[in-house]
Amino acid sequence: MDDQTRIEIEAAAFRRLRQHLMEDRRDVQNIDLMTLAGFCRNCLARWFQEAAAERGVEIGKDEAREIYYGMPYDAWKAEHQAPADDAKKAAFETAFRENVGKKD
Repeated sequence: MDDQTRIEIEAAAFRRLRQHLMEDRRDVQNIDLMTLAGFCRNCLARWFQEAAAERGVEIGKDEAREIYYGMPYDAWKAEHQAPADDAKKAAFETAFRENVGKKD
């Protein structure tokens, strides 16, 4: 497989993952993703931002999230994010610390 084909396949797989999380499984909360998998939709937006920066394209956190979510992040949260109980919040904090580091 040549590099261009690999890049196109990787991009298609990323788009499919995004579709799965944004359309097929909106019910899965970011807090649950982070606790179970060590990443969430916000991580994917941050990775997008970091990949852009590596290529000399500077975008801010809010812009990266809007690109990923397809709307402002606050609008996504208001529409799709359910309240989390204290146990979920504590598990998230541990997973975040272990997988991301500092809180953003």
